[in-house]
Amino acid sequence: MSIWTRIGEALALVGDSIGGFLAKLAQSRTTIPERSLGFTIGMIALGAKMAKADGVVTNDEVAAFKQIFHVPQSELAAVARVFNLAKQDVAGYETYARQIAKLFHARALILENVLDGLFHIARADGILHPAELVFLQDVGALFGFPEHEFARIKARHVTAGTDDPYLILGIEREADMAAVKARYRKLVRDNHPDRQIAAGVPAEMVVLATRRLAHINAAYDCILKERE
Repeated sequence: MSIWTRIGEALALVGDSIGGFLAKLAQSRTTIPERSLGFTIGMIALGAKMAKADGVVTNDEVAAFKQIFHVPQSELAAVARVFNLAKQDVAGYETYARQIAKLFHARALILENVLDGLFHIARADGILHPAELVFLQDVGALFGFPEHEFARIKARHVTAGTDDPYLILGIEREADMAAVKARYRKLVRDNHPDRQIAAGVPAEMVVLATRRLAHINAAYDCILKERE
């Protein structure tokens, strides 16, 4: 059974309430499949709220959403259902963000996947609108990321990877090469698809971690060349 089919079944059990479903998960001990459901529904719901942050949902943003999730045509109805429910829900995005943060734990790597996906949607039309950036900053704060860590995540999307590779790796420029290598290896381990899936990222969405690894590798290569 695909993650998309399970989404439809999960929402039916809680009366089509996204907030109700996320709250229920956040209040109980969850299995990996349940965390995957929570991650996916939360990501779709926040994506719907964020796409409206600049006052309009563009075709580019909807297309970007589909790129992240690679949803089969036969399963688009399940995603559209969550997307539309989130747009209509009177609950603000802060409610969803708090529930997702509670489902996992503050500053968890899986929450970086959510922010990466939201940045991808925000930049789909070629512009990061000020209202979208405020939205992303607020979500990052609710996820427990301090300003310097949010800046690290933002750097993968807003600035070129070669502008500040140290920021992308999350390490001081003055760090010696041993520390740089240790940090790089940890990031590679943390972003391995198997580890991501174990944390609750559905297999259908490990593309987010793959893209993050590409930025990490590029940043590390840049540092190596700089220090030759």
